Order: sequence, then C-alpha cells, then structure tokens
Amino acid sequence: MEYSIGEFSKLTNLGIHTLRYYEHEGLITPERNASNRRCYSDKDLTWIEFIKRLKDTGMPIKEIRRYAELRATGDPTLSERMEMLVQHRQALNDQISQLQEHKTKLDEKIEFYRKEIERVNNTNL
Repeated sequence: MEYSIGEFSKLTNLGIHTLRYYEHEGLITPERNASNRRCYSDKDLTWIEFIKRLKDTGMPIKEIRRYAELRATGDPTLSERMEMLVQHRQALNDQISQLQEHKTKLDEKIEFYRKEIERVNNTNL
C-alpha cells in the first residue's frame, strides 16, 4: 500500500517536519510518484517503527544514520549491523542495571520513611 506524507505521518505518529528531517538525515528514503510527491510503503512503515524503537532506546541519530547507511548497502553489511545492535543492546542492559540499582535505593529510602512515619505516629500515641 502507498501512503502520502500526511497519511504516513498519522500512521507513525510522527510530524511531517520530523519525516522530512529523517529524510534529510538519510534515515528514510521514500519513493516519489510522477508528481514528485513522497510515497511511503508498508516497508517504510516497518522501517520507521524500528527507527523509533532505536531512538526510544537511546540510540543517537548519528548511529541510526550509520545503521541506515549500512542497511541501504545491503547484505554485505549484515555482520556490521548486527554488531551495532549487539553493542546497543549491551548499552541498554547497562542502563537497565543502573536504573534497577537506582530503583532499589529509592525503595530503601521509601521504606525508611515508611518506618520513620510509623515510629513517629506510634510515639505520639
């Protein structure tokens, strides 16, 4: 199926300006119709969802651009693309571990306050 930029914007929940920016940055390369208007496909939809996932997980645009370049080159870059994703996954795992540690410390502090409030309330009885 083909989508205009407006339709694609609604499907992806990305603004038209964002889509144009992504195109300018080389992240997406929509086809053009006879009137030179952008035509997006289901393949573009799948790709933009992956770009959004990479962005949401903290991959910088510069790295996403590099990944997009490798993707456009095709099969000879499969190993390099996989390595980029392996490294990104490791960075994500490190971040998750750090966030889990922060959560544990917050849980400990909340428990401290809970006990202190209970102690204070029992002392005032």
